[in-house]
Amino acid sequence: MLDELDRALIHALHIDGRASFTQLAAVLAVSPQTVSRRYERLREQAALRVVGLPDPQLTGHEQWLLRLTADPETAPDLAHALVRRPDTSWVYLTGGGTEIVAVLETPLGTAHGHSLLLHELPPSAGLTAVSAHQLLHTYLGWRTPWRMVASALTPRQQRMMGRAGVTGHGGAPPPEGYGRVRLSPADHALLDALRRDGRAAVAELAAGTGWSPATVSRRLDHLRACGTVFFDVEIDPALLGGHIKALLWMAVAPAHLDDVATALAQHDELAFVAHTTGPTNLVAHALCRDTAALYRYLTHGLGAVKAIRSLETAPVLRTLKAVGTIPSRGRPERRA
Repeated sequence: MLDELDRALIHALHIDGRASFTQLAAVLAVSPQTVSRRYERLREQAALRVVGLPDPQLTGHEQWLLRLTADPETAPDLAHALVRRPDTSWVYLTGGGTEIVAVLETPLGTAHGHSLLLHELPPSAGLTAVSAHQLLHTYLGWRTPWRMVASALTPRQQRMMGRAGVTGHGGAPPPEGYGRVRLSPADHALLDALRRDGRAAVAELAAGTGWSPATVSRRLDHLRACGTVFFDVEIDPALLGGHIKALLWMAVAPAHLDDVATALAQHDELAFVAHTTGPTNLVAHALCRDTAALYRYLTHGLGAVKAIRSLETAPVLRTLKAVGTIPSRGRPERRA
């Protein structure tokens, strides 16, 4: 189980994923050695990872939510094939184990990028149904963490974390005035390294880019300042009370969509809310303590939102991939 210090450390890492142990210790009022030990324990026992992510809009990409249905015998193999792709994230096995849901990122303007992916799947995949939903606007998730994760620090501690950060904006949206950033091959190498380990030491990042450590530091500071790169924390949600996971597909009249989505983004039970294309134009990811809590949320929490015309609930059986690159086993933490 997580104690108050664990939760505070996780919250602090959401604000600044690259804050040093010394900076974190000052905010949490403990020693740097204590922070280091807690961080390593969370990595080992809670699957905690800090990952650096590019903002799709600022790097010229668009995101698609794919729903693939396959034969029971082939669905797990298909899901793992999607896991291995570098352009996918959040790969789930849902329903009765025959549906796979995944987020696919494609370059902006790529004609039917999701269709190209389907052509690359093996003929033996046993697909029986496919639907693709473009993510148009995210109300909760990505930069904005689940409320049960980011609720441990006091306002004063959160302000301290903001001052401790180099020049990063944590989970905040990009500042006004910044547009799309042109990325070099070295930038892409830097982003790939941060997706594997958002807390990798500058010397390690430099080795992968060919830049000097000083150049890496300056470039990373710039990418964070303009919002092109932000940091997320992956952790087993069950340790925070999210034992039961479900994807919720909702249909809302366009006139009410923004109001409904904005309201749902304030619900403690939801970790992700986004507007998509398709007949179900609003998708959410629910995390509840148990099935009784999910039932109460569906009947009373969502049931009270009259503008929701239809609701489909798909229990998540397994999360096969989150936002980060699948790490190599035994990769050590090198940031002090």
